[in-house]
Amino acid sequence: MGKRDKKQRHQQRSSHRGAASYYSVQHDDDYEDESSSFQQPSQDSEEEQQEEEPEQEEEEDDPNPSTEMPSKFILYQQSVQSPKGDISYLQKFFLMYVGGRLPLHLQEDFCGTALLSTEWLRSDPRRTAVGLDLDLEALQWCLENNINKVGADGYSRISLFHGNVLNPHEAKLVGFKPQELIRNIQLEESDYNSEMTATEPNINEGSITLSNEESVKADAKISARDIICAFNYSCCCLHKRAELVLYFKHVLEALSKKGGIFVMDLYGGTSSEQSLRLQRRFPNFTYTWEQAEFNIIERKTRISLHFHLQKQQKKLRHAFSYSWRLWSLPEIRDCLEEAGFQSVHFWLRKMPDTSENRSTEGFGSGRDVKYEEVKTFQQEDAWNAYIVAWQTAMDIMKQLAFMVVKLAFSLIIALPIFRGSV
Repeated sequence: MGKRDKKQRHQQRSSHRGAASYYSVQHDDDYEDESSSFQQPSQDSEEEQQEEEPEQEEEEDDPNPSTEMPSKFILYQQSVQSPKGDISYLQKFFLMYVGGRLPLHLQEDFCGTALLSTEWLRSDPRRTAVGLDLDLEALQWCLENNINKVGADGYSRISLFHGNVLNPHEAKLVGFKPQELIRNIQLEESDYNSEMTATEPNINEGSITLSNEESVKADAKISARDIICAFNYSCCCLHKRAELVLYFKHVLEALSKKGGIFVMDLYGGTSSEQSLRLQRRFPNFTYTWEQAEFNIIERKTRISLHFHLQKQQKKLRHAFSYSWRLWSLPEIRDCLEEAGFQSVHFWLRKMPDTSENRSTEGFGSGRDVKYEEVKTFQQEDAWNAYIVAWQTAMDIMKQLAFMVVKLAFSLIIALPIFRGSV
């Protein structure tokens, strides 16, 4: 459940947050006419249902209702994301746990339309960003609709990659060119920074098929990341523990050797383990978060995001749909430590009670409660968390020293055996 800015508009945003497009995105059902049924939650009262009647009257009074359909990505950004608030906490975490310098290089995994990365670039002209996602449509939409708002140098400071976070070395760099070229890349470690070596193919106009034989290599150096984040509960898309640990290892590998942090978010509470349907009304549309029945054996559920556009008299059902495994906080900590992170911290905030906020008026509104670092936290109906894992240069040196000592000790033990065999 979500994080909001202090501005007044933050009260319009959703408490639950969807994930950036990744594994289980489905675009079935598409737009529906207003006459189609839009399932109401069983908990809806007659008063809540009556709230929509004035809107319908206003639509009928409009002689020329707008028929232009907004992009599902615009609706998602307006209802789900709050990049300024996230960036504020990212900076705070970095200065608190690493310090010594300002964070300039961000990597946004499961980035979708990379709205967070875009806002990161706008916050400081020295900053760079890397985005990685499986949804090519979302990445291309970002290049055409988000990056162009950064400034003339926006495209030179961001690199968007189409690929899987579990295998980032196979990701392809999305190029902003008339032919919408995609370049092969190979992630490598070089000196103190992570570098990406890109190969740009000769391809016919309009084609994105790669030909390795015709490739022309070109270096595209990207600074090692100070901060890597995975927001909007995206890590719930990874269902197996081995996948989660592997992803965290890739994260640790990409962080700067000078020290860096990884930040992800997670939601939970008693309401997270049951079917749930919440709504939030915006000026031009209503956003609905729908959570299916919760499987306690596999800890899995299905999340669907719906949009009801009043002026267009249309409904976009299942605009985004995800199959999630709801991880617990100790599971995440154990996987981070197994991947090699030395320190893991939890920042939590209590969210409004969902049993009292199922209507369009209650969902998303509430107190401006800040996140606090905690060692213990009592179960609530709903809570949201930032999980911060960090690695300093000293931690890395200690790990290297431990590996050297371990190797030397192994050689000392093996030496008598080797002499005896001779």
